[in-house]
Amino acid sequence: MERLLLVDDDAAFRERLARALGARGHAVTTAAGLDSALALSKTGDFTGFVVDLRLGTDSGLSLVAELHTLLPAIPIVVLTGFGSIATALEAVRLGARDYLTKPVEPDQILLALRGERDRRGAPPETELEPPSLDRVEWEHIQRVLADTGNNITRAAKLLGIDRRSLQRKLAKYPPPR
Repeated sequence: MERLLLVDDDAAFRERLARALGARGHAVTTAAGLDSALALSKTGDFTGFVVDLRLGTDSGLSLVAELHTLLPAIPIVVLTGFGSIATALEAVRLGARDYLTKPVEPDQILLALRGERDRRGAPPETELEPPSLDRVEWEHIQRVLADTGNNITRAAKLLGIDRRSLQRKLAKYPPPR
């Protein structure tokens, strides 16, 4: 039986996912934020971490970096509802084994923790459509934002747009592919 630490600020999602992972034979401990997750990681004997990208006002990426520094052998999977290439690359660079976008199946998380990929239902590489212009813009904004350390003022200046315009773009959900 694996012992997992699930960190997500959305209580309903966190508890639903914990029950689903528990039904698959895993012992799941939950945490709502960065501080409680760090405290639990030092006391528990975990075999895997599942971390949300956005933890209220905190970033899940900072938790990934801390967990990877403390326990580098334990796999970390990052979940997000706001996926971008920039944050995916940053998560992996900081020590995450995989990066999955919500909605996600519990079995996909377990495969990712083991270092496997679930290719069911994925189109062959030759059938992938190019991203829309809106999606390319979103990815570019996310990359510039990551490069500036999430400094909206600096990112807006580099992008050549008004700070408020950038904030409005960031408040929207990412466009579909």
